[in-house]
Formats: sequence, structure tokens, C-alpha cells
Amino acid sequence: QVKLVESGGGLVQTGDSLKLSCEVSGRSILSYTMGWFRQFPGKERELVAGITRTSSSIFYEDSVKGRFTISRDNAKNTVYLQMSDLKPEDTAVYYCAVGPLYGSSRPNIKYFDSWGQGIQVTVSS
Repeated sequence: QVKLVESGGGLVQTGDSLKLSCEVSGRSILSYTMGWFRQFPGKERELVAGITRTSSSIFYEDSVKGRFTISRDNAKNTVYLQMSDLKPEDTAVYYCAVGPLYGSSRPNIKYFDSWGQGIQVTVSS
């Protein structure tokens, strides 16, 4: 059974930074694309950042480019999302997910088959 546990969320002010972590158990992430998604109230989940198995290709959603950095430590079976210069519009529930085997950095959401429980990030103005 694959389990993903996100940590590092919380309430911050505009311009602050947060680092989300996602620890995976029950499956090695070594050969899988990993992704961070976020979901706004009443909206569908959107891919914020995706990273291939060797970190050779990375995708960022336009609004977070230059502010967010996705990384992974395959030895620790953990994926990270460093978020800087946070804005109120970044307020959402953030999810990490395991994507396809040997996948690209931007797979369709339907190819992500294991999800964390989600973690709230709130940015106050």
C-alpha cells in the first residue's frame, strides 16, 4: 500500500517562504514522475510542478515560475516543493502525487495514481 504524507504547510504572510515535503512509503519513487498539485475551493486540482525520475526535466505552472522549486531525494523517497515570495493567490490545499513510470514532467492528471492527504497553505495579505 502506497502512502504519501505531506508536511510543511501553514499560515504565512505575503512574501514569506515555505517548504513542503512529501514522504512516500510502500513504493520506491525512483522510476516515477512526481508532482505537486494544488486545489482552490470549487476548482479542480492543477499541476503546479512536476519532476521526472532523474530530475532531468521539470515543469512549472506559469504563475509559480521563478518562485517555486520542486526537487526530489530518491534515496529518502521524498519530494519537496520550496515556495518563495508567496502571494495570497497561492492559498490552496497542496497535494503530492506519484505519476507514471518513466513519465514526462507534465503528465495528465489521470496518470497520477497515488495521492497524499493534502496540506493547507494560507498566505495572508
